[in-house]
Amino acid sequence: MTNEKILTFIDHTLLKMVSSWEEIKTLCDEAVQFKTASVCVPPSYVKPIHNEYNNLNICTVIGFPLGYSITAAKVLEAERAIQSGASEIDMVINVGDVKNGNFDFVLEEIKLIKKSCGNKILKVIIETCYLTEDEKIRLCGIVTESGADFIKTSTGFGTGGATLADIELFKKHIGPQVKIKAAGGVKTREDLEAFINAGAARIGTSSAVKLLSGNAADGY
Repeated sequence: MTNEKILTFIDHTLLKMVSSWEEIKTLCDEAVQFKTASVCVPPSYVKPIHNEYNNLNICTVIGFPLGYSITAAKVLEAERAIQSGASEIDMVINVGDVKNGNFDFVLEEIKLIKKSCGNKILKVIIETCYLTEDEKIRLCGIVTESGADFIKTSTGFGTGGATLADIELFKKHIGPQVKIKAAGGVKTREDLEAFINAGAARIGTSSAVKLLSGNAADGY
């Protein structure tokens, strides 16, 4: 697989809380130059990017990174992000609801956020590092039922990131219309190609552009 092909799978990501506008602009310039799938940025940067860059696919995060803000807040975040120019929304589920067995709440929240997204892409971060295999399987069904577009492994801020085993598990249990995004800890060229070959339609990372252009980067 060529470097150029791999880059078309990349959500070029910068989500550190200290990210400056100059760093975000560099991210966007790289995304344009290397034709990544999107840039994934904090919500506060969506409108400035939209105002400055034409035809750049903007992804942002909702309820990030902990996922336990109230549903109404997440819905409003998603609505405002789309109004500001985002085309893709990566939301974090409430893992506490999963641990309490409140799967109906998880499903309803995703449905409400998907409704607020309209025809924009919704990716659902389930934060696999905190889940049992049974919980992951249950959430594959919930994401499928919700009408969301992607199931995503991780925020990159938890205790662990994407694993090939989770990609394989997702493939077995999601519906045919749901795609997979891997995120967190995917840093080498071998990792990138392995996750794509395993079935990931997107990979969230800050490392890919510098890595594939010859300058290795530090992680997420």
